[in-house]
Amino acid sequence: MSQEENFVSHLVELRDRLLRAAAGFAVAFIILMIYPGAAAIFDFLALPIQSALPEGTKMIATGVITPFMVPIKLTGMVAFVVALPVILYQVWAFVAPGLYQHEKKMALPIIVSSTLLFLGGVAFCHFIVFGKVFAFINEFAPSSITPAPDIEAYMSFVLTMFMAFGVTFEVPIVVVVLVYMGVVTVEKLVDIRGYVIVAAFVIAAIVTPPDVMSQLFLAIPICVLYEAGIIAARLVGKKRQDIIEPN
Repeated sequence: MSQEENFVSHLVELRDRLLRAAAGFAVAFIILMIYPGAAAIFDFLALPIQSALPEGTKMIATGVITPFMVPIKLTGMVAFVVALPVILYQVWAFVAPGLYQHEKKMALPIIVSSTLLFLGGVAFCHFIVFGKVFAFINEFAPSSITPAPDIEAYMSFVLTMFMAFGVTFEVPIVVVVLVYMGVVTVEKLVDIRGYVIVAAFVIAAIVTPPDVMSQLFLAIPICVLYEAGIIAARLVGKKRQDIIEPN
């Protein structure tokens, strides 16, 4: 096979993988639209702020089609998370032929663990962080103000926070991959621990609301997950060394 034919075959395979990933997302989206439905999904994601608002207070929609579009967009986000294993598998299947055997063995656990960690970050944000942050904001607000959040602004906030915590929880994966690829050593990761802690609080201050509680809820997991990544990297680095330099 010529170089040009090989390039075309890769493009065709890339197209097929993208179509399968899109199909996985579409199937998840359609199922979620049927059951439990876009409205039920939005109501579930709105539970933390509804619990913090004064009794009888509801969120508002200022746009004409906002009550329709916001639940649809949120359902799309949930469908993407549900279809994430399928999407990551298609990525892995595309790059797998170019990997060595030991790299293939490493790729699948990384896909599975990165998916679980991302979902763990989203769940941590929804079930723990939101309740504390919204309760704190509601208690801090003056008694002369009646909070009535706009659902579009709430959706934007939720998606930003979900993405921030989901990506943050991938820190162990990044650490392990860097060590496995030989980009950095475990000893170097230990040496720069102090800089990582400072960076964690800087990142938390940028991506979270300007309250100390939400910043701590993001910064502390980054530090803990970094330490977990170092522990995992020691094990992975030892296995890699055994493969490269067998007894």
